[in-house]
Amino acid sequence: MCTVLRLIILGICFYAAWAIFIFFAQSHLIYHPEIDREIVNTPDQLSMPYESVVLTTSDQEKLHGWFVPAAKETTATILFLHGNAGNISHRMGYLSIFHQLGYNTFIVDYRGYGNSSGTPTEEGTYQDALTAWNYLIENKTIPGSRIVLFGESLGGAIAAWLASKNDPGALVLASTFTSIPDIAADLYPLLPVRLMARFHYNTSKYLQSVTCPVIVAHSPEDEIVPFKHAQALFDKAPNPKQFIVLQGKHNDSFFVEQDAWVHPLNQFIRASLSAYK
Repeated sequence: MCTVLRLIILGICFYAAWAIFIFFAQSHLIYHPEIDREIVNTPDQLSMPYESVVLTTSDQEKLHGWFVPAAKETTATILFLHGNAGNISHRMGYLSIFHQLGYNTFIVDYRGYGNSSGTPTEEGTYQDALTAWNYLIENKTIPGSRIVLFGESLGGAIAAWLASKNDPGALVLASTFTSIPDIAADLYPLLPVRLMARFHYNTSKYLQSVTCPVIVAHSPEDEIVPFKHAQALFDKAPNPKQFIVLQGKHNDSFFVEQDAWVHPLNQFIRASLSAYK
């Protein structure tokens, strides 16, 4: 009996320690700016001219980004909001695709990532995205209706927040989750993570205030964000909307069978922005 009691107490202690660890480690589980902060490539290495930009946020953080202009006059500018790991130099594949499609692209590192100052927080990343948006509106004099918000994974939640506060031409949610509590519940089903959550990134909630056209793109093979998240987001998205089924894992799905998504994405963006000609 004593042995059984000891095992029960040990189990309770282990469970409590696990819960405490998850509660206090949330920031480290969500953000991974330390995965190579070095800028390893620049657009000119792929024959793309670019402007290196430093922005100042409302709370005085310095954000580093690149503005990659289209080769000729264009009707669309992509504001690319990346995922939770790496930095802008790890997204050269996206920049190359958008450049080939004839779009301007602006990509920026959140606070704490790459050459940007500070430490990432949920509110901070929202403000970083807003700062990038304002740069395009005010400094580049690009109308909001000509800006396409492209959010990759965590960046999809940030893009959805930004779209809920402004009027972009379109919103692209790439391999994005419905919310942090939802995906945490998938990862840690034995923990009361919805009660423990200190971060939310509630993409589903933000979509309820979005009025622009939306694309949801996701792979059934995604091993990090289950496919059901994309299906739920698509259900929440306003019309017009389109679902693109990708292939491959979470971090390579946009580079497997590119033709399967590049062409429909291009068509959707051009159709969405054509109303503003």
